[in-house]
Amino acid sequence: MAAEIAAEVHDDARARRNAFILAVAFALYSCGAINIIVSAGIVGTMIAPDKGLATLPVTTFVLGTALSTVPASLLMRRVGRRPGFMLGATFGILSGLIAMLAVFERNFGLFIFGTALQGTYQAFAQYYRFAAADIASPGYRSRTISIVLLGGVAGAVVGPLIIMETKMALAPVLFAGSYLASSALSVAALGLLLFVDIPHHRPTAGSSDDDARPLLHILRQPRLIVAMLCGMMSYGLMNLLMTATPIAMRGCGFTVNDSAWVIQWHALAMFLPSFFTGGLIVRFGVEKIALIGMGLLALAGTAGLLGVSFANFAVGLVLLGLGWNFGYVGGTTMVTECYRSSEKNKVQAVNDFAVFSTVALASLTSGKLLDQIGWSAVNWAMFPLIVVCLSGLLWITLIARRDRRKARAEAEEALIFDI
Repeated sequence: MAAEIAAEVHDDARARRNAFILAVAFALYSCGAINIIVSAGIVGTMIAPDKGLATLPVTTFVLGTALSTVPASLLMRRVGRRPGFMLGATFGILSGLIAMLAVFERNFGLFIFGTALQGTYQAFAQYYRFAAADIASPGYRSRTISIVLLGGVAGAVVGPLIIMETKMALAPVLFAGSYLASSALSVAALGLLLFVDIPHHRPTAGSSDDDARPLLHILRQPRLIVAMLCGMMSYGLMNLLMTATPIAMRGCGFTVNDSAWVIQWHALAMFLPSFFTGGLIVRFGVEKIALIGMGLLALAGTAGLLGVSFANFAVGLVLLGLGWNFGYVGGTTMVTECYRSSEKNKVQAVNDFAVFSTVALASLTSGKLLDQIGWSAVNWAMFPLIVVCLSGLLWITLIARRDRRKARAEAEEALIFDI
């Protein structure tokens, strides 16, 4: 028993070290992602052949993530987390350079290719949270996930500042300097990832996969279904509203710097709660935290419907970030509870593919809704999907209560039988 406790403490210490390294790497990645969020839609309005396609660069960014999640997971299953993460950072380097060239050339096709490569980088970076939890004890997993996502706080603070300082660095071409800076940050991430220490167990026939269940059997678990739904809705609805915000603000007469500040507050709201989200999940239960997340997303949509002042945009996106954090961290934590160690790669891959496919659809829909109907339509579109997620959380809560009643009845029956 003592040996098991000592091993658990050692694993948690190693998991904590990895989590802090990955948090810094996540911060560097986040700066590039925020650059896409703030600038890609505006660049799209300048060089896209159709204004309705202005958010297509954000869509290809997310689509690049969706299409890369499964290959990234399968690759890391073969070669390990660290080489996979370093390959992802390499895609980030190429993305920034290609996007910079595309802005200079006003080549929309090349630009969306560059943002797609940033999406591939994001696919690898999204596994940072799972990698930190890989060797942590069950009770410590939500905290390691929160630590990694804390890197987004630094990205939220630094990212918009980098955009504001570099957007005219290669004047007169707007944002070309920002994409060059994004490439440089990816170089820094590549070097940092050398220090990640996660043991890699190569899959061999008849060994580690012996206890792995068929994927369809795993995916039939009600808890996993709802966990994935929480991640899909949290990230998808966040992206739906966030993608349209810089374009809507520009249409309302606000500047790029105004949009950058709003996105900064939004990103801070996304990641700052990670200081305590893991602790809240341990104390109150993951379902309650995910439920609060859905409520906050609904409030974000309400703020957008009440007006188009700077305060409406700012408050709406802060609420949106808070809702994303509670819903996404909650959903991720539930996912980690639904698979065995030998099943993690395939389940994580399916989860992230589902999440980022939803996000890609949301970002494309966002541009079309904004262009053809208006800002209010983007906000109204959130509510039916929030109801779907709330229904799922209610479903697993009722199942859990039924199972507890059944277990209690069986225990009482066994006690009577023994007497």
